[in-house]
Amino acid sequence: MRESTLPVAATEPEESHLAYPGWKVVLAGFFGVMVSFAAIVPYTFGLFLKPLTASFGWHREATSAGFSIAALTVAAASPGLGFLLDRFSPRRIILPCIVVFSGGYASLALLTPHLIHFYLIFFLIGLVGNGTAYIGYSRAISTWFNRRRGVALSIMLAGSALGAMLLPVLAQAAITQLGWRAAYLILGLLAFAVGFPLTAAFVRERPVAQQDQSVSSELGESVAKALAAPAFWIIAATVCLYAISVNGAIAHLSALLTDRGVSTAGAAWAVSIIGATSLVGRLLTGVFLDRFFGPRVSQVMLLMTALGIVLLSIANSLAAGLVAAALIGFSMGSEGDITPYLLGRYFGLKRFSTLYALTWTTYAIGGATGPLLVGRVFDTLGSYRPITIQLLALPAFIPCLLMFALPRYSIHGGKTQAIAILPEPKPAEITR
Repeated sequence: MRESTLPVAATEPEESHLAYPGWKVVLAGFFGVMVSFAAIVPYTFGLFLKPLTASFGWHREATSAGFSIAALTVAAASPGLGFLLDRFSPRRIILPCIVVFSGGYASLALLTPHLIHFYLIFFLIGLVGNGTAYIGYSRAISTWFNRRRGVALSIMLAGSALGAMLLPVLAQAAITQLGWRAAYLILGLLAFAVGFPLTAAFVRERPVAQQDQSVSSELGESVAKALAAPAFWIIAATVCLYAISVNGAIAHLSALLTDRGVSTAGAAWAVSIIGATSLVGRLLTGVFLDRFFGPRVSQVMLLMTALGIVLLSIANSLAAGLVAAALIGFSMGSEGDITPYLLGRYFGLKRFSTLYALTWTTYAIGGATGPLLVGRVFDTLGSYRPITIQLLALPAFIPCLLMFALPRYSIHGGKTQAIAILPEPKPAEITR
């Protein structure tokens, strides 16, 4: 059951005002995501490969399998977490997930030479991983915001971009100065110390009585009806195809550039710029979503991804590699904002978390497929030929066409949002 909450005062500030209570939820979500599974595991895992190999004699491939186990477990467990988040207060799900994740990650400080021990821990943190990241916080934030929902979601999601920039530096410093066991302990404790208290204090859904009735968390399509709607499958296909393109490009970006004569330091800069531009992309996309029709915003960002990949395919210099990486990074940050925004607009919030989790599973499938396809082509041809990388842009371009089939938003309560690329109308202009 969802916990009861006291109604807010009738004189509550508007969404655009900094005193609006929903911004506390956004702030808590920002820091929670910054130290979540989504920020810690993908961006620090590789730093531990050599220390673990040196300590236990594990092969690099066997050690890397721990990450694959976590990723696949997250994909499989996400729909179940979404189901729970749609039936209970997000805080009641997020807090236990933080405890399990932080405790499991910190316990890697006690890792034994048995690979099964390593695998079981990453299986455990994969089970709760998305409960510490976007899914739970997105639902809570969406109940507080309507006209500023795009910006609110983008700020929360920007936490993972900041974590991607800061956590690898912190982890590497800890490994160098204190050893890998201490580094695991520090990251696990950090996840708890930052995420748990802020979530416990501020993450709550807005009381139903105070929600805009057109976007109430009590209203929305059932999962069955949403799955029967073409709009859901267009969004899910977009997420999957996009993941094939962007993950395939990022996974091989450094190797491709160094094969073309770019220095390893230059290639590292190209990878780093992805994190910086994704942060900017997320914040600006939130502004665009609050002003323009979401599918058109998505189409622009998908075209930017395709353009970045095409430029990468012919990049023979550091400058070209940096521009390509910047385009890919900017658009990569945007897609994380667009998916939950569109789901909330088309299907309401009643089963929002379940639907979001299902699209995340399609992202994981695409994300795992892209790097494998590029790797297979490279092994077959013996090089990163321009035409093969250019073909990688195709999965990002196809959704640009699919997006034209998306209808106007279906906002429950009889309200309909604007179509095309015109700014959304003010409340007085919305037809009832």
